[in-house]
Amino acid sequence: MPIISVDKAIVEKELGGDLCDETPFGDLLFDYGLELDEVEEDAASGKVTYRVELPANRYDLLSSEGLLRALKVFTGQIPESPMYRLVEPAERITLTVEASTQKVRPFCVSAVLRDVTLSQAALASFIDLQDKLHLNLGRRRTLVAIGTHDLDTLKPPFVYKALPPKDIKFKPLNQSKEFDAEELMEFYKSDLALRAYLKILEDEPLYPVIYDSQDIVCSMPPIINGDHSKMSVNTKNIFIECTATDETKAKIVLNTIVTLFSQYCSQQFTVEPVNVVYESSGETKSLPQFNYRTESVSGAMTNKKIGVNIPVPQMANLLTKMCLSAELQSDGDTITVTIPPTRADVLHACDIYEDIAIAFGYNNIEKVFPPTNTVAHQLPVNKLSDKVKENVAMSGYTEVFTFSLCSRADISTNIGYPTEEQALKTAVQVSNPATFEFQVVRTSLIPGLLKTVASNRKMALPLKLFELSDVVLLDTAKDVGARNERRLAAIFYGKSSGFEVIHGLLDRVMQLLEVKDGDYAIKEANDAMFFPGRCAEVVCSWSPNNEGDNKTFNLGKMGVVHPNVLKNFDLNYPCSVLELNMEPFVL
Repeated sequence: MPIISVDKAIVEKELGGDLCDETPFGDLLFDYGLELDEVEEDAASGKVTYRVELPANRYDLLSSEGLLRALKVFTGQIPESPMYRLVEPAERITLTVEASTQKVRPFCVSAVLRDVTLSQAALASFIDLQDKLHLNLGRRRTLVAIGTHDLDTLKPPFVYKALPPKDIKFKPLNQSKEFDAEELMEFYKSDLALRAYLKILEDEPLYPVIYDSQDIVCSMPPIINGDHSKMSVNTKNIFIECTATDETKAKIVLNTIVTLFSQYCSQQFTVEPVNVVYESSGETKSLPQFNYRTESVSGAMTNKKIGVNIPVPQMANLLTKMCLSAELQSDGDTITVTIPPTRADVLHACDIYEDIAIAFGYNNIEKVFPPTNTVAHQLPVNKLSDKVKENVAMSGYTEVFTFSLCSRADISTNIGYPTEEQALKTAVQVSNPATFEFQVVRTSLIPGLLKTVASNRKMALPLKLFELSDVVLLDTAKDVGARNERRLAAIFYGKSSGFEVIHGLLDRVMQLLEVKDGDYAIKEANDAMFFPGRCAEVVCSWSPNNEGDNKTFNLGKMGVVHPNVLKNFDLNYPCSVLELNMEPFVL
């Protein structure tokens, strides 16, 4: 969850002395659905700073300006949220997006704040907001990167293009030396703040860059701005550009910045639009787009969802406290809510219900018993799992918890399959994995155990580990196309294979499950994961509670792991593994 810092002195100035102390301010935040994370005091200066934890989707609160403005509306110090307006200049600034950017960062949005007056604190807040948006909505600049410039140091029109790194030369922010882009990437590899962003561009043949009409570099997104146009407290006109791989998020970022800081313009809450021309399509877009949209909600449905009985006219007043304009319609039940460009988090009627509940006060909602009486009990599969876990642990095995996601190789080639295709026929695959280690949902617990052993090779031998958890398998008979299957897996790793140890664990588990000696057996099997002639299937013929005819189950496999598989997991000693399906024993 994002956390912002707010100076106590600013709170006192904006909200008044009655609300600036820790307890009243913390209570006010709680009433608004927020939390005071901590209070910091600088011993040298005596400065007190409040650190406030925010919901991840409330971008309009990511600066002290937005937070305090919302609280002033909430407490009635401001009657309603301000109206944001676009002001047409004598001649619009143009930013041309060349076709060369389409394979790097294809989108750009822009706006201008005119005649601003920034204090040192406001400038610091402006920079901090950009950092918060980069980390939050911009996903560490991969989706959106923000550039803000002193417009008076530049000459429009602007052009956004992509060039070979050697062709981009400029003096980066707060540096005295000029670099080309290749030198710049090497220079910032030692910078703790910026080196994390270098990987976004380092493998690209072309780097994005924004120039003014005099070929002065404004920025090389998403890495760094140019020093020529850096902002200061003396900046009067601010040029804002956001390059992006996601245009929708870029528009939200732009709207957030200009709405929060347009209060420092001489004409408060006004923004100057910019024409963004896409060379590849010939399309011209006027940005920012202040679209005030409406959503209608039913008062009766709102009361039902929240669990209260609020008069519908009161709901309209409560929404006003949350910076949402609301109008009661003639039917006496429908409320038309106007959603401003600051509230990108309002996507559905449920978001409006939540704001009404916050404004009404969560503590004012009466606690009631659920209308349906139920008696809770543990799921049978979990009850069985807990009993088996306890007894396996008492047998000398240590329980581990491994990731539910793994790489494609872990369930295929790493465990002996010649190719990935055969193993992936039963696997649920992740469409956009964050890393190659998390490409599919595991279909076996054994790869996780082998990786755990590999990470603990320096521990005293032998290692005896087990896991009792779910795997996921594709199943067209299920409405979601897949099913969970509860399994038990165990591994013995030491200077000998320990097959007899694993076999002993199998016998103990069957005893716990009340399966008689003659009702289960091991049969020779072939599996590329195991050493030839050292693999067995576990077959069980069993009737739950000795009722009816016995049912035959193929429970799983056990055996000595093949040396090639050990090599794939960087293991030096032999080991044996066991994996059993526990589902047939769930009563």
